[in-house]
Amino acid sequence: MKSRIAEVLKLRFEPVAIIWCDERPEGAKQFKEGQWGCVMWMLARAAKGEVIAFDRKHFGCQGGATGLGFGNHYYNFLGGIEGFCRFLSTGFESWNKELLINLKENLRDDVYEKLLKGERYKKSPEFVRKFVENLPAVDIPNEYVIFKPLSRVENEEPVVVIFIANPHQLSALVILANYARETNDNVIIPMGAGCHQIGIYPYREARSENPRAVVGLTDLDARLNVRALLGDDVFTFAVPYKMFKEMEENVKDSFLEIGTWTKLSEL
Repeated sequence: MKSRIAEVLKLRFEPVAIIWCDERPEGAKQFKEGQWGCVMWMLARAAKGEVIAFDRKHFGCQGGATGLGFGNHYYNFLGGIEGFCRFLSTGFESWNKELLINLKENLRDDVYEKLLKGERYKKSPEFVRKFVENLPAVDIPNEYVIFKPLSRVENEEPVVVIFIANPHQLSALVILANYARETNDNVIIPMGAGCHQIGIYPYREARSENPRAVVGLTDLDARLNVRALLGDDVFTFAVPYKMFKEMEENVKDSFLEIGTWTKLSEL
């Protein structure tokens, strides 16, 4: 499958399709069962040509399982949901430091420090609980979630197509997403993990009559994890497949063929 958008924007990385299916593609790479890993690493590998498979035993971390659509795994976090609420906010130090002390020798120093002090991404555990409750978590009906370079998609229908774009390209994608709509709010930037922003948030939009695109890679940890693979100057732009087709049809005769964009894209 080709993308006119990718050609016109001169994307450095190939768009990635997310596909739900019940068979693992031959040669697809996976995390090992129980292995910690960041889903965004796998997105970067797919953007560089590999096919990646996830299932309910191979997902990298609890946030990854949740973001990919395998249910809400934050309830399985160390210390349960309260443990996750402490982790994302004020930490275990003032709540259950003993639990960490017993596990310290099995944890990397940076992980121990994060658990102890908290990531401080929400002001209080109560705000984290609301964050979890408001996530559009879903348990998809299929066995596998596949990341595949768009050019390798043939007979499958993606659920989502993800562009990896620098600030100029992101600006063009935002304009194109609104180009043939009566409204001007057809792109959202919800707070969440990098995998939420390419997974469950655009999954939710895909169920809408007028789906919106989702800007991602505003997750600081995800940015740190992929900076060596993708650089420091990119964001994700996840588009439900219905919207992707709409945007592809709107490239012709649009601002992408004349004027400011043609000058900006040459710089």
